[in-house]
Amino acid sequence: MVATLPDLLRLVAVPVFAWAALRDVRTRRLPNRIWPPLYAFGALLLVWEAVSLWPLAGFEGRLFLVQAAISVLFVAPLGYAFWYVGAFGGADAKALIALALLFPTFPAYEVAGVVFPLVETQIGVFSLTILTNTVLLGLAYPFGLAALNLRRGELSVNAFFARPVATESLPERHGRLFEDDAGETRNGLDLDALRMYLRWRGATLDGLRADPDRLRDPESVGETFDPTDGGTHVGPRTDGGAEVERGSASGAGDDAKRQSTCDDPWAAERFLSEIDRGAYGTDAETLRGGLAVVAREDRVLVSPGMPFIVPMAAGLLISLTYGDALFALLGVVGLV
Repeated sequence: MVATLPDLLRLVAVPVFAWAALRDVRTRRLPNRIWPPLYAFGALLLVWEAVSLWPLAGFEGRLFLVQAAISVLFVAPLGYAFWYVGAFGGADAKALIALALLFPTFPAYEVAGVVFPLVETQIGVFSLTILTNTVLLGLAYPFGLAALNLRRGELSVNAFFARPVATESLPERHGRLFEDDAGETRNGLDLDALRMYLRWRGATLDGLRADPDRLRDPESVGETFDPTDGGTHVGPRTDGGAEVERGSASGAGDDAKRQSTCDDPWAAERFLSEIDRGAYGTDAETLRGGLAVVAREDRVLVSPGMPFIVPMAAGLLISLTYGDALFALLGVVGLV
C-alpha cells in the first residue's frame, strides 16, 4: 500500500469508529474521552500537511487551503448545528467534528495497482464525502425496517419507523414507544426514561405489570433511589429494580410522599420534580401514557432508532474504499 504518512496515520480512525459504533448499538452511550485525542491527532496531521505545502502557493497549496477551510469551518460547525436543532446527538456531533479535522482532503491508498478511494469529487473535501455517504446509509434504514416488518406480516405507514416487540424485552432495548394509552404516537415514552422511572421507585417492569393498580397509586411510592441515566449498561441487566444500589436514596422521599395526591397517577409529576436531570424530554402525560401501555399490553410498538455513529462508521469505510457514492450517482444521471 502506497500513501503519504499522514494518510496512513489517519487509518487509526477506522478501528476507533468501529468500536464506537458497536458500543453505541449496545449501550447508546459513548464516553466523551474518546474525542479530544482524535481532535488533537487530526489537528496535528493538518498542521503537518500545511507545513509540507508551505507557503501554500500554487494550485496544490491553494487547493489544500480551500479544502481544509471547508472541512474545518463548514463541516465541523455543521455537526454542532445539527446537534443544536436536535438532528444529532451530542456524540454524533463530536464524531463529525473529529472526522472534519482528520479528513479534510481525499487520502490516496494504492493496493495492487488500484488507487482507493475509487470515486473522488471535484471539490475533494473528504469529510463531506463521509457525511453524504453517512446520510445515504441513514436514509436506507427506514426501508430496511419496513422490509423486516413486511417479512413478519406487519405493514403500515408506521412500519418504516417502528416494529412490535415483546413488552417483557423492553428493559434491554433502546428506542422509544410508538404508542401511548390513546393509541399510536410518534412522541411516545423513551425507554431510557422508563428505566429511570423504574429505578427511581425501586420497581421492576415485571412487578409493574403484575400489580399496575397498586403502582398507579402515588401513595405506593416510598423510598426513592438514584434513577441513573436510564442506560441498559448501568446496574443490573434487567431493569434495575430492587437491586439498584440503595446508597443513593433520595432524602426527600417521606416529605414528597405526604404531598402526593391521587391527581398524580404513577407519581409521574413527583418523579420528574425529584430527579436532578431531565428524562429525555419526557413530561408527566407521556410517562403516564407509556406506563399504562407497558402495564397492559404484551406487545408494543417501539421505534428502535439508529445511532448515527453506526452509519457514520460504515460511511467512513465506504468512503475510504469506494469513495463518494452520491457523486457517483449524480454522475450516472449526468448531473456532474
